Amino acid sequence: MPLYETVLIARQDLAAEDIDTLTDNLAKIITNGGGKVVSREYWGTKNLAYKIKKNSRGHYVFMNIDSEYSAVAELNRVMGFNEDIIRSITFSVEEHQGETVLFAAKNAKDYKAGKVSVKKEPTKLDLAIDQVQFDI
Repeated sequence: MPLYETVLIARQDLAAEDIDTLTDNLAKIITNGGGKVVSREYWGTKNLAYKIKKNSRGHYVFMNIDSEYSAVAELNRVMGFNEDIIRSITFSVEEHQGETVLFAAKNAKDYKAGKVSVKKEPTKLDLAIDQVQFDI
């Protein structure tokens, strides 16, 4: 099945329980369509660059989805009508990445300082580069 990643921003005045309920309902749309939500990450409440629908902050949620397009289209339709969701984006990916590094950091300074890292399996290209010998 095709793989998708979705990021949504929910209203700032929602409680944590409301965010859980919201994401559970969105996950049900995918499972009812024959797909599955591989992972969900709550990124926390972040400041927005500009006000969106009178909100200066928002709850960020990231989801990895393994589903057919019809279920994802229904998810996007429902997110567009839901007043608790102020922005969302869904895009197709070749493979799901592991943990999202930037939001795993407590702040951007930790990320830039290299204090946060994600274990990543070496790719075929990485292994090939390691085996190349240069004559200097």
